[in-house]
Amino acid sequence: MENQTVVQEFILLGLTNDHELQHALFIPFLLLYMACLLGNGAILTVVVTEPKLHTPMYFFLGNLSCLDICYSTVTMPTMLSGFLVEHQTISFTGCLTQLHFFHFLGSCEAILLGVMAYDRYVAICNPLRYSTIMSKWACLRLAVATWTDGFFYALMHTVLTSQLWFCGPNRVLHFMCDIKPILKLACSSTALNLILVNVVTGGIALTAFICTLLSYVYIISFLFFKFQTWQSRWKAFSTCASHLIVVALLYIPALSNYMLASDSPEREMIITVVYSAVIPVLNPLIYSMRNQEVKACLRKIVSTKLLCGRT
Repeated sequence: MENQTVVQEFILLGLTNDHELQHALFIPFLLLYMACLLGNGAILTVVVTEPKLHTPMYFFLGNLSCLDICYSTVTMPTMLSGFLVEHQTISFTGCLTQLHFFHFLGSCEAILLGVMAYDRYVAICNPLRYSTIMSKWACLRLAVATWTDGFFYALMHTVLTSQLWFCGPNRVLHFMCDIKPILKLACSSTALNLILVNVVTGGIALTAFICTLLSYVYIISFLFFKFQTWQSRWKAFSTCASHLIVVALLYIPALSNYMLASDSPEREMIITVVYSAVIPVLNPLIYSMRNQEVKACLRKIVSTKLLCGRT
């Protein structure tokens, strides 16, 4: 019988095996990461510093920007370093830590987008009761519930994965430590882990997606009947449609990754890139940069800084 040892570290094989392509991808993904940090950092700064943006909508946008900064930071540095080294290693503890925060922040974002859609539904379709329904304490409770649910959901995967036996091989067909590639390397039974991935992970994403979709359907229907001119209807529809596109780019790839069986690690990695690297860049552009109030506050802050610099 072969000697079996406990795996102390994993080797991340990266996004591609082509070393020349890896080096070529470094700059585009570095720019993508920098755009995420700058865009979301600007939104977070504006929301925190501008008193007139201390409303429920911008409170949740600030939470989203904070999530996107942390979420991309969990994955992007690992991906970027993988483009520069041939064999990228990560300790077992480091792998579990990355897995935990990836699912923690990812599930928080999925839930938060549902909360934000509900906030817009109440504001547009029930404006007279908006201040009562979305009070300061209601918003705070929703935010705390979002972060708490995400943390304990991720903790479930982290604890169960830590109880598995890994005896080799230790080569992860991914650019980071995600749950499904890690489970494929386990020497002990992963039946319970896979059930929870399909049921709990898929359930969270599917429930949040349905709630978000229903909220925007109600909003679009309400605005369609409220506005009489096609120009006003189109403007309202285009705003909701842009939100729905970003939402679909998060939920649908996540659902396909965790609810559907796949024998293609390359497909799973590309899907992970979409919702871990691309979506955090799109969120500030779609949700905030098109907003006139946010743009006005950004211009105000920039002009103030320039004036202070000249004096």
